[in-house]
Amino acid sequence: MNTEQTHLTVTRTIDVPAKDVFAVLTLPARHHEFDGSGFVRAADDTERITAVGEKFVMNMHGDHMGGDYRTHNFVTAYDENKMVGWKPAPEGEDGSAPEGPKGWEWLYELTPKGSDATEVSLTYSWSDVTDPELLKQIRFPMIPEEDLEQSLNLLAAAVTKD
Repeated sequence: MNTEQTHLTVTRTIDVPAKDVFAVLTLPARHHEFDGSGFVRAADDTERITAVGEKFVMNMHGDHMGGDYRTHNFVTAYDENKMVGWKPAPEGEDGSAPEGPKGWEWLYELTPKGSDATEVSLTYSWSDVTDPELLKQIRFPMIPEEDLEQSLNLLAAAVTKD
């Protein structure tokens, strides 16, 4: 992979209207259903995402973090039925909330394809990661493209089961 690369994007068409996809994406309680990495366990926050600037907390599990951990996700993009995105930051070892995100972002963009289909693009970007210590700890991309594709497959399954 190109060491200058700072993001990965995958795209898939799902046979439902954009509003149905958006409804699942903006409900953190459902994020575990479409996490292709297998890290997301459950949401602490069950309120729907409604605006940029909001924050939601997720319970996670990953060997890279020594097992169970929590992330605080800062909502960075919100355009109803079109786009939603967030930047996570792990909680401190003492349980303290992070002051802000660490620089990587998950962004979902929805493009209607007729009345009953939506093209969904998922971008995982690490272009804003600048902390040299973090860059020593984490090799980006931490999530491979195959896991992103799996996220969209799982999202399609979650949306169409409703």
